Amino acid sequence: MKEKFQHLGFYPADILLPRQGTDMARWAVVACDQFTSQPEYWQAVEETVGDAPSTLRLILPEARLNDPDVENHIRDVNNAMTRYLEAELFETLPQSLIYVERAQSDGRIRRGLIGMVDLEQYDFTPGSGALIRATEGTVLSRIPPRVRVRQDAPVELPHVMLLIDDPDRTVIEPLATASGGMEKLYDFDLQQGGGHLAAWRLTEAQMLAAAEALGKLASPEEQERKYGLKDAAPLLFAVGDGNHSLATAKQCYENLKRVTPRERWAGLPARYALVEVVNNHDDALQFEPIHRCLFGVEPEKVLEAFKAFYPGAYEGEGAGHTIAYTHGGGTGHITVPEPKMQLAVGTLQAFLDEYVKTTGGEVDYIHGGEVTDRLGSRPGNIGFKLPAMGKEQLFKTVMADGVLPRKTFSMGHAQDKRYYVEARRIK
Repeated sequence: MKEKFQHLGFYPADILLPRQGTDMARWAVVACDQFTSQPEYWQAVEETVGDAPSTLRLILPEARLNDPDVENHIRDVNNAMTRYLEAELFETLPQSLIYVERAQSDGRIRRGLIGMVDLEQYDFTPGSGALIRATEGTVLSRIPPRVRVRQDAPVELPHVMLLIDDPDRTVIEPLATASGGMEKLYDFDLQQGGGHLAAWRLTEAQMLAAAEALGKLASPEEQERKYGLKDAAPLLFAVGDGNHSLATAKQCYENLKRVTPRERWAGLPARYALVEVVNNHDDALQFEPIHRCLFGVEPEKVLEAFKAFYPGAYEGEGAGHTIAYTHGGGTGHITVPEPKMQLAVGTLQAFLDEYVKTTGGEVDYIHGGEVTDRLGSRPGNIGFKLPAMGKEQLFKTVMADGVLPRKTFSMGHAQDKRYYVEARRIK
């Protein structure tokens, strides 16, 4: 079986699921990098979970990543993983792929395929020709604290979502009509307004069919047909969500390689990372802008600095890049005419990076316009709202131009992000 996936960088995995009888609504929690500026969300999760077995005990919400006692938090997570393993709270699905259907908060069904990727086939470096690539800039300073969380962990829980460019719907969509013949694994409502989640285990024939369809997507003929790039290195998987988590997994693997003989690299569990693959052309998949909020500043001075940073920028909407803002004194727009960046997010990010470096303040990346307005209107804050990016040009842009500016887009609203359910041993 494994040789059928050999050149795809994607494989069936030994997937861990909570054993039967587990309260799945309390087991599953949303991706750790969501609601970082809304501690009340995570408090509600804590109250819902209580003392039940839950992935909440196996992850570190990034809202707590800068806590003074973060090392104790990390130790608690690793100890909980060990306890769950020793108590046999998991059952193993050997060499499996899982088909999932997620009912989002808008009622649409998003379909995915869970397996593991070979980190030797992944590279987040801008301009990389790897089979699996980042779509936007990776902030290197964000990796070390995440490495501390993962490096001693015995298991991983994925919120990484990879995109495939499959307009003819050949890989994942055929599974939707065949799920009646598969083993159903779970079917439950997600907590905190996350919608509904159901999953099935693929048969061997279905796994082989998926491998064949993925192989065709990666063929030179298909790459030239779709992108007109005859000699370009094929791009099969583009990171849609969880870019820094996958980069962290890569860094942990690279660290292990330094102390492991080369002949043992292929057998390292940490060489692989569990992911969910989603078709970029899935009708439920919407690219949402990721907004910015600047904390600990004087909003009027920020706006003046913005206009000084881009001579010719003016208040109001017009031709060029128009960016909305909200602070305690009101709302408005700033337009940067004849921008040098391709996207408004690049124009804004270049300014914010320089402002924080020279003047101060702290930037957070916010999902949802209402949340951005609410946070931005608080004293000492200012929120910036960005327009959405179309998803049609994603793959061709990454292949031709390299990565997009960091935090350019998000696949859906925060409550529609991946919830942790599956796990995999990495030690």
